[in-house]
Amino acid sequence: MLLQVIKLSCLSDPPEIQTDRIHVANGTYFTDGRFLPDKEYCMNRLPVAYDPDAPKPVRWLQFVNELLYEDDVPALQEYLGYCLLPVTKAQKMLLMVGKGGEGKSRVGLVFREIFGDSMNTGSLQKVETNRFARADLEYKLVLVDDDMRMEALPSTNNIKSIVTLEDRMDIERKGSQSVQGTLYVRFACFGNGSLQALYDKSDGFYRRQLLLTTRDKADGREDDPFLIDKMKQEKEGIFLWGLEGLHRLMANRFRFTISERAAANLEEAREKGNNILVFLKSEGYFAITPGARCRSRDFYNVYERWCQDNLEKPLAAKTFLHYLKEHQQALGVVYDEKCVGTSRGFHNVCLTPFVPVNDDDPDLPWH
Repeated sequence: MLLQVIKLSCLSDPPEIQTDRIHVANGTYFTDGRFLPDKEYCMNRLPVAYDPDAPKPVRWLQFVNELLYEDDVPALQEYLGYCLLPVTKAQKMLLMVGKGGEGKSRVGLVFREIFGDSMNTGSLQKVETNRFARADLEYKLVLVDDDMRMEALPSTNNIKSIVTLEDRMDIERKGSQSVQGTLYVRFACFGNGSLQALYDKSDGFYRRQLLLTTRDKADGREDDPFLIDKMKQEKEGIFLWGLEGLHRLMANRFRFTISERAAANLEEAREKGNNILVFLKSEGYFAITPGARCRSRDFYNVYERWCQDNLEKPLAAKTFLHYLKEHQQALGVVYDEKCVGTSRGFHNVCLTPFVPVNDDDPDLPWH
């Protein structure tokens, strides 16, 4: 009873979120470049000191340039800097994928040296599917998933909300009433494949991803078992490297430096998760022709035929129709509830008749 009274008397509200400063081991670094040795109560004090004269992190830079293509290194630098502040203005999560053995997980170990207890390790899938997982992320700067699972997410609502969150969010702990919690955590995930969703084919899911691919592991490369120990010795220099990325990101209004490769990675991930995109780029199945019309059912039949020809699994007819309706302006088509007689369909779509490859191929109905 006495202990409970002491706890209540010491209880105070969490400090206000401060997005203009970084609390480090030896003081406070301000985003305008000032540094003061004064310390104040905060929720995220990093276990790294600010030392403007820290030596250049030579081993870390060598590792990063061996891990990533040169034009993708700035994005990693900016993301490290982004995670130093409790903000979600960039609205991105970092995904780094490769074939395996490149050393991606060591990035997470370096993050631990920089962020300490302000970083959690865990599973992105758990954050999405376990209703108690979000509570563990309150007041954390970053979550590292160093072995991202390949299974497609059954839903994406929680992850998308956290990545773009600029207000409080409902969190729940076991045995307690849910409350409005403060989340500004960023995700840094490493794996052997891109992140996919079972049902969410929206642009909103993919535009929240910063997708970097690693270089292939060099033939004959001998891994250094003491590499992480060497990079830990450079953490003050790595912190300065991250600060440089943060200032560049802020100067660019929280827009990351996206290389052509990274943009292509994301487009490939979109197409992998939604083969309707690939179908719409195909030739010989349909054409955008002003004045033409087709029924929705017939358009879906053509899509199914394309999937059969290309060994793809067709998405549900409802998903196909919804995507076309959502993107009709960009595609140059017009959805109409009574396009062909009383049937739903699309204006400006001309379906191409197929010549059967053999006598067993069925003819599709054309209208």
